[in-house]
Amino acid sequence: MHTQKHTTSLPAHRYTLVVDLDRCTGCGACGTACAVENNIPPAADKATERTGTVWMRVQEAAAGDGPATFVPIPCQQCDHPPCVDVCPQRAIEYDPRTGIVAQIPVRCLGCRYCMVACPYHTRSFNWWTPEWPEGMKSTLNPDVSIRTRGVVEKCNFCVQRLQAARAKASAAGQAEIDPADYVPACVEACPSRALSFGDAADENGEVARLAKDPESFRLLAGLGTGPKVLYRSSDPAVRERLSRTGVTRG
Repeated sequence: MHTQKHTTSLPAHRYTLVVDLDRCTGCGACGTACAVENNIPPAADKATERTGTVWMRVQEAAAGDGPATFVPIPCQQCDHPPCVDVCPQRAIEYDPRTGIVAQIPVRCLGCRYCMVACPYHTRSFNWWTPEWPEGMKSTLNPDVSIRTRGVVEKCNFCVQRLQAARAKASAAGQAEIDPADYVPACVEACPSRALSFGDAADENGEVARLAKDPESFRLLAGLGTGPKVLYRSSDPAVRERLSRTGVTRG
């Protein structure tokens, strides 16, 4: 059984999602858009929160005496992802060009080692063969493959949109994509504009600026996994609590 050691050098591009917790209302539009874009089927009748397939989970964090804090939690796209090192099938790949951690379902044998290794609980195991209501299957995204029963899946920053942006740039004779052509579905759908996305390697970009802001932090920062999903809050108590303890899954 062989494991894959991921690269320790930072990628040329660092696609990063920034979540503003002060703006998030917990509406769940991000999760719905994610499911539609990535062909995630409706939950099976027997599915629970732990056995259903969810790429973008919106969790309510313990608030104490203050207002509730809603925390959208996709795959954290770590620079040092523990899931990569434990996979015996090389079904998880860290892209050195983008920093995106991709899941390759056709290689997955369903051992779920990656689910145990992930400290953020952002992976789902397919317990049932995916099914859609009559007529709904014709509306599936042709750019995203349907995963089968018995494999693990997760958020991949809608990498199919990056591939489409690259194809568009190539057809136009451009070496780099237009950032406006690569926006994940969750970001596009958020009504409160709580989600921002971009290349943190672009020092002049908005995401790079937000990443350096003192109000920005990472979940479970002390683990050293280097997530490329950042969170923001004007409340020091929220920042301290979530960066130290993360969010407990229900």
